[in-house]
Amino acid sequence: MSDVKQEVILEKLNQLERRISRLEARAENEDVGDFVFVEEAAGRPGPAPPRRPIRSIREPLTATRVLGWGGVLALVLAATYLIKLGIDLGWLTPTRQVMLAFLGGAGLIGSGLVLRRADREYASLLPAGGVAILFLSIYGAHLYYRLIEFPAATGAVALVCLLSLWLCRHFASEMYAYVAIVGSYTAPLLLKGLRADVVDLAIYYTAWSLLYCACAIWLQQRRIYLVAAYLALLGFDLIWYQQWHHAAHPQWQAALVFQALQFVIFTFVTAFYTLHHDQKLDQPAALGHLPPLLLFYALEYGLLSRYLPAYAPWIAIGSLAVLLAVYAAARIGFRYRLEGGQLILSAYAALVLFHAGYLELLPDAYAPGAGLLAGITMAGWIVLRRGMPARSGWPLVGALGLVFVINALRAALNFDLKGVPGGDYLALAYAAELYVAYVLVRKTDIGRPLAGALLYAGHLSAMAAPVHMFDERLPVSFNWALLAVLSLLAALKTSDRMLAQSSLFVFAVSGAKVMLYDLDQAEPLIRIGCLVILGVSFYVGGWLYRRVDTL
Repeated sequence: MSDVKQEVILEKLNQLERRISRLEARAENEDVGDFVFVEEAAGRPGPAPPRRPIRSIREPLTATRVLGWGGVLALVLAATYLIKLGIDLGWLTPTRQVMLAFLGGAGLIGSGLVLRRADREYASLLPAGGVAILFLSIYGAHLYYRLIEFPAATGAVALVCLLSLWLCRHFASEMYAYVAIVGSYTAPLLLKGLRADVVDLAIYYTAWSLLYCACAIWLQQRRIYLVAAYLALLGFDLIWYQQWHHAAHPQWQAALVFQALQFVIFTFVTAFYTLHHDQKLDQPAALGHLPPLLLFYALEYGLLSRYLPAYAPWIAIGSLAVLLAVYAAARIGFRYRLEGGQLILSAYAALVLFHAGYLELLPDAYAPGAGLLAGITMAGWIVLRRGMPARSGWPLVGALGLVFVINALRAALNFDLKGVPGGDYLALAYAAELYVAYVLVRKTDIGRPLAGALLYAGHLSAMAAPVHMFDERLPVSFNWALLAVLSLLAALKTSDRMLAQSSLFVFAVSGAKVMLYDLDQAEPLIRIGCLVILGVSFYVGGWLYRRVDTL
């Protein structure tokens, strides 16, 4: 009895395997959009098939693809030369030329649709060439022969773009989306009617931006809305600067609103894409979002600085607040750490705070204080994290470090500090911060090179402080010698070999100063005093340094 049951089970499994094999074969040879799974035994429709994923254009360049693209390009060139030959010999009227080109493009699209059942991926190359020919036909009919008016040309461009998007879904190829994007965003560069008014141009570009953002979400391809963001900003501003930048009434308000609207659209679609598809924005993808974001800032601030200079920094900071709010919402909705979003936010915050906040808004008299605050912020960051920030936070750390370094150099060189409160003591304050940073870094696993750089920078700043505070040579030499001895004592107290070795640098500079500067044209008592200080400090230093080998 058990043997019979085993044979029945095996037979059913074999039938099921054969049925699955037939279904897989049909799924490979038929269109996904037209294919319906059927439960053969019950005769009832089965579940809908999964959506075919969109193929990325970043596929390996094989001999097949090279030959295919070469063939399509040859057909496009053949159509071009045929039309040129007809023009030269007088065979073709302008109308016939355009019609031939249009029929050639339509023929390539139709051929690709017919051949898709045999090889969908390879057949998709033909319609791509067909769409390109259709765009050329429309532009030629309007620009060169004036066979169609501007409204008809604009409508034809829109229809070809929509056709390209349909082909994108039908052939499951990302390539068609980019063809549509390039065709729609370059149309205003060729169709002068779209450039008649700033508002009309802004509406045109914004409508396509919304459409491509929706397509990116639908097709699950981030790069689609990124390419659209690049071309929307570049195309609009190229036309703006060519046509209206130097006009008496440039309608800069419309340009300003357009750029701000693009920022809002692409910021929100980035967050919505992450939440809708539950797809984390990793750091490599975030790097692709940074260029259009930085491009927006440059273009928007250029307009603001010319027409609203007093409000430009505040509007820039407001855009940072919007980006921060969108990131916070995405972070709450996603429920996981968004490293890519943190990188984008950190980079944009670094740019806005350094440029709009530090360079534009902050008075120069308070810049050294901002440098000290930046140092305190970085030190607090190290303490809280017990190490350096994650890679996503490096842009913001870099901006804070740049502010600190600029003002530390100003304090050390006493450069342009006349109107700065406590300017003579700033070098001492920066030295204290550098020493504290050295101690904090030594307690982490960041590494010796950074700790050594902080220590020696602290020594230089501490040595610059008495130069600005005292006008005579003797107090400066005394403070330098005292710094060297105190460094050695602190090193022995804390068993810090690096600090002990760094004191030799202070001794060396002190000796060079006395021999090359203090003894030159100085009064006898000053020379004697400097030499006594140097001799005592060197002797005490040598006595203390004998104990360094035990550390």
